Amino acid sequence: MKNFLATIAIAVLIVSCSKKEAIPSSAQTDSTKIIDSINAVRTKINDSIRSKNSFKDFSGNHKFTHNLINNPGTINFKKIDGERDHYNVSGDIRVGKDYVHIQGFIAVVSNKHMNFTGNVSESISENENGKLYIRQGTKTFASKDGGKTYRLQDMVNGSGFVDYIDIHF
Repeated sequence: MKNFLATIAIAVLIVSCSKKEAIPSSAQTDSTKIIDSINAVRTKINDSIRSKNSFKDFSGNHKFTHNLINNPGTINFKKIDGERDHYNVSGDIRVGKDYVHIQGFIAVVSNKHMNFTGNVSESISENENGKLYIRQGTKTFASKDGGKTYRLQDMVNGSGFVDYIDIHF
């Protein structure tokens, strides 16, 4: 009886340790082809969306203001070729010794928001006798009037006071 049980145990071990049949390569190839075709369709859709402007064209010169400088300046939006809603921007407001200079890149992200990356430098005589203050990095311009005016949301200057830096369309 012991020999019979030992023989059955050995037979079970041999059968359970045998190699399993591998997944046929054709099944793997089929799933790869399906995934590749889905990715190709997604890429085509994304490329067609990217080629159109989602928002109005802001190209050209626009009024640029600061609440402590009486006269407005101008800011120029130059559309970046091949990019949707992306602009290189530069502009100045100058009255006497007071000035604001803006230089950088704007991406329009919604009807009410623009993301600006670059520098906004200002020297206002009312703020610590014209001490230079520079805002660097990515900042947001937001509109509360339907896109007629966009205001810089980083409003507190180096002196601790609020500045209103606006772009008018």
